[in-house]
This record gives sequence, C-alpha cells and structure tokens, in this order.
Amino acid sequence: MVDSGSQFYAQLPPPLKPGDRLMAVASSGTLRERDNFVRGVGLWRQRGYQVELCPGYDGRWGYLAGTDQQRRTQLQRAWADPDCKGVLCVRGGYGGARLLEGWDWPSSEPKWLIGFSDVTALLWSLSAQGIAGLHGPLLTTLVDEPTWSIQRLFQWVEGQWDLPPLKGDGWVGGKAQGRLLPANLTVATHLLHTSVQPPLDNIILALEDVTEAPYRIDRLLTQWRMSGALDQVCGIALGRFSQCEAPPGVPSFGVEEVLRDRLCDLNIPIVAGLPFGHDGVNATLPVGVLAKIDGDRGTLKTIIPGAPLPPT
Repeated sequence: MVDSGSQFYAQLPPPLKPGDRLMAVASSGTLRERDNFVRGVGLWRQRGYQVELCPGYDGRWGYLAGTDQQRRTQLQRAWADPDCKGVLCVRGGYGGARLLEGWDWPSSEPKWLIGFSDVTALLWSLSAQGIAGLHGPLLTTLVDEPTWSIQRLFQWVEGQWDLPPLKGDGWVGGKAQGRLLPANLTVATHLLHTSVQPPLDNIILALEDVTEAPYRIDRLLTQWRMSGALDQVCGIALGRFSQCEAPPGVPSFGVEEVLRDRLCDLNIPIVAGLPFGHDGVNATLPVGVLAKIDGDRGTLKTIIPGAPLPPT
C-alpha cells in the first residue's frame, strides 16, 4: 500500500498487454447467461488476450457455481498461477463471501480481479491486502456495455489511467478526496464489521444496487448509520439503483427519496446518477485508489497512481 499521511491506498497491478493470459473464474452464482458469457469471453480474446476457462466455471451446486471448496479452488488456482495476469469473474449472484471464510490470498505478484455485484466481497477483501481490483463488467454483462465503457475497462487494465471524470448529479455540494470503495450496497452491508471489511476512514463510498425495494434500501442504509460505518466517510457516489421501486399500489417512498433521506444529512459531498451498476452502463471503477468527488460539479474522478508496486 501507498501511505499518504495516515491514508493507505491500494495499488493497481502491472498493466496488461494483449497476449497475456487471463482466467475465467466462477466465484458466485451458477452460470445461466451462456450466450452472453461466450460473447464476453470473445471480446477479451478479440482484444488479443488468452482467456482460459478455469475448470468448474460452469459448475452447479444449488444456486452456486459449485461447492465452496470447488469455487475456492478455482480462485486459488488462478491467483497462484504465475502465468495468469488477471481473473475475470464469470457472473455475480451470490456466494463470493462464502469463499472468504478462513481465506488467505495466495502470495504472488498482484494481478487483476474484475467484476461487480456479488464480487464486491472479493474486491473489498483484496483491497484490504493493498491490491486494487476493478469494479466493472462481468463476463456475462460485458457485451451489453456501450463501446466507450468497454474501452474504459481495457484502458484501466492496460495502464491508461488518466481518464475523464464520470458525470452525475450533485445532491450535496463540496469537494473531498479519499480512497474510492465501489460496492453493491446489499453485499457491502453484510461485510460490515467482518474481517473482509477494509478500513472505512476517509473513503468515497460508491454504491449501487438492484431489485431491492425502497424499504430494504432504507434498512441497509440505516444499518450503516447506526453502526457508525458512515462516520468517517468523506463522500458518497451513487450509481444506478435499478428495479428498486415499490410495486404499484403499495404505499412507499421512491428509492431516490430514501437515498436522499438517509444520506443527505451527513454533510459530505454526494453525487448521484453516475453511470455504474446493473441494468445499464457499468463504467469501470478501481477499488481502493485515490479519487476526488465534487458535489458542486457532480463529478467523480480517480487519480493516477503515483507509486510503484510494493515488492512481493
């Protein structure tokens, strides 16, 4: 990790180049979107990468892509392989946190971990070890991204890190700088006060979610408030909260009303409507690196890492 005063930042792994070997790993739910998966793998291969399908990537054990040990073996095999430069997560769903009970990341050169949604658990665990992963498209969602978002993902892994800020709507003004922690709200809430949770001091929390009714969003954010987890957060960036409206005829607040009610009294910059999350553009965001949020302009920008990787 890089120490900037009392603040620690995760380091991005060495940039990839076409020809590098990557491994597709199913860490969470069983594969259902097979056509999209094949096309997603194809996009990486068209870019020139060697994508190996880790044995068991199409496994099934109930709603999971294999038993915990089978899925853990996939991740361990990919991470410990010195010729593998990155892990491409197959899909989200549920199950990633189960792999982290008693888990130690194998000692190896830092490598890329790419995914979002349920993969939040792995990304947060990795960032706590000082390695930045990418909160970005899964192999089953990549084909649905617009060209600029696909390009943004490749720019991140290939070392083109000085990218334009993401633009949203400023809800609370002001500026802040801190560690960027993107996450699925539901998954992240269940990581609070576990060994997987990274330090939450001076972070910019970037949240998204899907298919959670407004009262559930309320309950999740109330947990953050009551646990004190928001006390040292310096900014909040909100992505898409898709399919999160109450059913017709059910008395309810709207999801935006809930987000504003639970967050806007924290007196920190908040930018909403940013292009990341489910059911739409999912712009890639690094996990654990320095970023700036501007609530007046409605922008979120990551800052180019300036320090070399620590020795392994």
